Amino acid sequence: MPQPHTAVYTGSFDPVTLGHLHVIERASRLFDKLIIGIGINADKTPLFDPQERVALLENVTHDFSNVCVEVFSGLAVDFVRSVDANIMVRGIRPLTDTAGEFTMMMANHQLDPSIETVFLMADERFAHISSSLLKQIAKLSDDDEQLAKFVPLKIIPELRSKLRS
Repeated sequence: MPQPHTAVYTGSFDPVTLGHLHVIERASRLFDKLIIGIGINADKTPLFDPQERVALLENVTHDFSNVCVEVFSGLAVDFVRSVDANIMVRGIRPLTDTAGEFTMMMANHQLDPSIETVFLMADERFAHISSSLLKQIAKLSDDDEQLAKFVPLKIIPELRSKLRS
């Protein structure tokens, strides 16, 4: 039987952004336990490998005692079920994510009607942040203060190192 107060927040987190961290912080207050599920998509070439993404997320979420990080492959609904949860958290940015997230929610509901999706709207400070945008900024600017407007300060050295290689 699923634990009613456990939620799962899935994504690629390549890398984790301030928008992701804001959703994690808010969801960790709403649920007894929050599992961050790092999805592996074989069709994409990520900047960070799965274990590096786990380490980055654990680094920026270590102050949240009810948050843990796991890697999964396959369908998100299968992962949610595998950790005995029935709530999926999705962060959405105004306009850009709404249609896609609604389509995904409907598909997930068809796959498993017992899993509820909770949407958390991104704060306006983070609504424009995407991993492709921050990778471009990191490549074009050496100013860590500028980059820290998009990603947690703690991960900037790893991001810069990865982009140099």
